[in-house]
Amino acid sequence: MHYSIRHKTRFRYSAQISESFTELRMQPRTEGIQRCLDFSITTSPAARVLHHRDALGNIVHHFDIPAPHKLLTITAQALVVFAAPVAIPLSVEPATWDILNSQVHQVEMYDFLASSQFAAPTPLLTQFAREIDARQRDDPLTVLRQINSAIYRAFDYAPQSTRVDSPISEALQARKGVCQDFAHIMTTLVRRLNIPCRYVSGYLFHRTEDHDRSAEDATHAWVEAWLPDLGWVGFDPTNNLIVGDRHIRVAIGRDYADVPPTKGVYRGDATNSIEVGVRVVPTEAPVEEEPELVLAGAQQPIRDEEAYQEQQQQ
Repeated sequence: MHYSIRHKTRFRYSAQISESFTELRMQPRTEGIQRCLDFSITTSPAARVLHHRDALGNIVHHFDIPAPHKLLTITAQALVVFAAPVAIPLSVEPATWDILNSQVHQVEMYDFLASSQFAAPTPLLTQFAREIDARQRDDPLTVLRQINSAIYRAFDYAPQSTRVDSPISEALQARKGVCQDFAHIMTTLVRRLNIPCRYVSGYLFHRTEDHDRSAEDATHAWVEAWLPDLGWVGFDPTNNLIVGDRHIRVAIGRDYADVPPTKGVYRGDATNSIEVGVRVVPTEAPVEEEPELVLAGAQQPIRDEEAYQEQQQQ
């Protein structure tokens, strides 16, 4: 299966700014059953785009526009191919809990077991864990499947109901949110069980027959949990799915703070708003149709002399 992805982001400033610096994590990863065959970024105003790999292997593009501007448009284009996904069993041996408890505390797994900025236990999280019986019982894969389904059933999907920097307590209190919130809640629950868990940023190809509730015109987020013999297994609590060949992986991290699709600062006495459009189609040719841009959050306030800009994952 081939997918062509066009991801367009537009920053609008309320007044002319003097300079902006932007980081992007938009290039799909090449690993496992997924291969990124082609990738390009264009910007307006034009900029020289550089890139590097971060500590987790994500490709980070970055550029600076050192001239006055009121509008910044970024267009990323990718072509990705998938091999057939590996079938995930319904369950594993109950003794897998013993392996996790005795062997999982390795240096390379520490970051995916410890609390992080957006994935830290709270009283509401503890209460929700009791409500859905999220504890070491049965076997780890069975519990992971049940947590994935429980979040889907317990929370309404409500775009714009939280912010890019919302803590999980907001979604837990309101029982609604977006994929970013659900991924953080599941990550926190899973780590409490001594199962390594990481946040995944990417895209989802939507088909009418699947009835996905996540936004088709936005980036997507889900989680991956590590199990002995199986490795990293993906779970999408927003849509109650086991991740397969419709989920296009872009970046992995401890939580959203490690993998924002866009992150930047600018200088100027102005607020900014972000519009995002994503189009994913199964094809071997580039997407020719421009995605529709939609507002991706409220205006972001100025902090001191430098203002920050990030896009929430819906």
